[in-house]
Amino acid sequence: MAAPLSCFHCGLPVFTGDAFTAVVLQESRVFCCPGCQAVAQTIIAGGLESYYQHRSEPSANPEALPGVLPDELLLLDRKDIQKPFVSTSGNISETKLLIEGITCAACGWLIEKHLRKLPGVLETSLNLSNHRLSIRWDSEQIMLSELLKTIRNIGYAAHPWQPDTVSEKMQADNRRALRKLGVAGILWMQVMMASMATWPEFNLDLSDGMDRLLRWISLILTTPIVFYCSSEFFHGALRDLRTRHLTMDVSVSLAIAGAYGAGIWSTLTGQGDLYFDAAGMFALFLLSGRYLERRARERTSAATTQLVNLLPASCLRLNTDGSSERILLSELQQDDQLLVPPGHLIPADGRILTGRSSIDESLLTGEYLPLAKKPGDTVVAGTLNIEGPLTIAVLALGEETQLSAIVRLLERAQSLKPRLAELADTVAQWFLISVLIIAAVVGLIWWQVDSSRAFWIVLSLLVATCPCALSLATPTALTAATGSLHKLGLLITKGHVLESFQKVDTVIFDKTGTLTEGKLTLKQILPIAQLSEHDCLELAAALEGHSEHPIARAFGRTTTAAQDVSSAPGLGLEGFVNGKHLRIGRPDYVSTLGAYPAPPMPSAQGQWLLLGDTQHALAWFALDDQLRADAPALLETCRARGWQVLLLSGDSSPMVQQIAEQLHIDDARGGLTPDDKLQVLKELHHQGRHVLMLGDGVNDVPVLAAADISIAMGSATDLAKTTADAILLSNSLSSLVSALAVAKKTRRVIIENLGWATLYNGLVIPFAAIGWVTPGWAALGMSVSSLLVVLNALRLTRFSD
Repeated sequence: MAAPLSCFHCGLPVFTGDAFTAVVLQESRVFCCPGCQAVAQTIIAGGLESYYQHRSEPSANPEALPGVLPDELLLLDRKDIQKPFVSTSGNISETKLLIEGITCAACGWLIEKHLRKLPGVLETSLNLSNHRLSIRWDSEQIMLSELLKTIRNIGYAAHPWQPDTVSEKMQADNRRALRKLGVAGILWMQVMMASMATWPEFNLDLSDGMDRLLRWISLILTTPIVFYCSSEFFHGALRDLRTRHLTMDVSVSLAIAGAYGAGIWSTLTGQGDLYFDAAGMFALFLLSGRYLERRARERTSAATTQLVNLLPASCLRLNTDGSSERILLSELQQDDQLLVPPGHLIPADGRILTGRSSIDESLLTGEYLPLAKKPGDTVVAGTLNIEGPLTIAVLALGEETQLSAIVRLLERAQSLKPRLAELADTVAQWFLISVLIIAAVVGLIWWQVDSSRAFWIVLSLLVATCPCALSLATPTALTAATGSLHKLGLLITKGHVLESFQKVDTVIFDKTGTLTEGKLTLKQILPIAQLSEHDCLELAAALEGHSEHPIARAFGRTTTAAQDVSSAPGLGLEGFVNGKHLRIGRPDYVSTLGAYPAPPMPSAQGQWLLLGDTQHALAWFALDDQLRADAPALLETCRARGWQVLLLSGDSSPMVQQIAEQLHIDDARGGLTPDDKLQVLKELHHQGRHVLMLGDGVNDVPVLAAADISIAMGSATDLAKTTADAILLSNSLSSLVSALAVAKKTRRVIIENLGWATLYNGLVIPFAAIGWVTPGWAALGMSVSSLLVVLNALRLTRFSD
């Protein structure tokens, strides 16, 4: 027997007598079966021949498959994990797998052939339409992990398939909507041809019998359009009538039912125009508009869906003996230690214990550059470890993670309606009431003038003035804009933000952590009493360890414990360390603890904090911060808009004025308490100004809550983020510059949509009332109007920084 070769595509053994060949990369290659040969030829035909040039190892090596670990496959052999997707009867198990990488029918043949050769495999069947593989096997002879490994060895990826309730329902709704749209389109074209044949312009040689036949054919073909395709309109109208809240479903249902009823009367009597084609056209265009709107909503909510599905299914937990064990995410507990290899997602919020790496947080923050992380830094669930292995201690799980909080905030933002949207809904409802009254009056007038035309004119009026465009104008634009802003790194948490941006004429900035990096470093320690630098740092670090303010991070961590620590926002911290009553913060705040005079500040440069007890001052700490690189661009944007700019900071050091000089801010005030900041805001409101506040600390919370628009930095305290109207997840001020541009464009799009919808409805009413608009043209005009509104709103999804 000839020595075995390796298949060039999948790496499995090939005996020379059974070889299949194809030219790849200008050389004749050997394949194990026609399936691999066909896949290779398909790859070459698609212009992707470089795939074979750049792959690192043959696909027969399971370790070469990205993101797949042997223990991760073995995890699927556990009965508790198999329970949701594997059905068992004795020793016989059955499941469905989702196969990735299938390109043609040969792939299916290849997969089924290799699996059927395995001992214990009883039946395999691959559905090429949805790439789902049904497989039955004897679990005593072969394990599920072996089946998955076999599939991966031949170059495909297999995953247990479980129907997701939400996504399955969404897909089912989409299929149903598309099916109704298709049925309406096909039947309407046939109705149109049959109806046109009865028109006076076309029926020159039409006999009476043929005329009656065509009328009945039109009736039969229109009936499914009305009762099947248009059923959602009638259900919506009945719901609205029960709740006594008129929407466009009422107008739509009246128009379709009116045209259909008139067509039945015309068919039975043999007199007048049919207008079945008008009912079909109206239904078709409305269904098309709603389908496009549905798809638009799905695209803009993709960010939320992406976040929800961001966490891995399993993780590596470290045991007390140092060994690692792969477990399900649901088995993870707080304070567990995890090993996160490079290239893997971080499964929970945690703090790095060992290792250094770069973390990709782009899906959460919009920041495309990875962030360097070292021991002591925190990491967020759903972010990607890029370079080196990390050991982390779990701090938060499930609903407590930052990822879950962001998802909740994003969902809240998408569910809230700004005043502009509520106003549009109210206007649409009153407009519909007005149209119904106008239609009744016009109908009575035409009944007196020409009773034969009264019904058709009323029908045209109802169809042409359906307030679809008016109702869609604002929500589609706001939904699209919210999605674009999230991609830029700004998470809108309250509905009024985009609308209120245009009213802002004043902006207030905090300093530390907002205009500056907020990563203060300890530059110098100057002991005043008899304590050493090390002892002073231990005392200060013990107090600051209880604070979430960015200043606290400069002192690091210590094993020394502090008790009864309390925070005085804008002033400092107070507590007990080793029985000593201490304060750290502003000199005047610290000195009042022991009623001694505050010592003079060592230097005007940098930020200085004083540590003292009840007897005397103990030490000065010099901290330094760095201005954000994108802060000048944001200030230029604010000035270009004519905004008044203020810098309000709790920092009493000369650093406030230094930052103000660098950014050319005329009104900069330091050493302010939260009450002081709030008083400044009240004065601005008293002057009639609309204020945007950007901050990050606990001392900013009162101002964030009272400002017209408040934005918290992504690194802000939890309280600040909860209070704010929006969160700058990326911590990049340049994202805020882009957000202002999106807000401006959003308002313009909303005004364009509302203007167009109002103009169209205002112009079409008199033309329809005097009989110049037929029901067919009315349906076309209404549908085009709605389509223009949706397409105009979708321009916001293509916004790029």
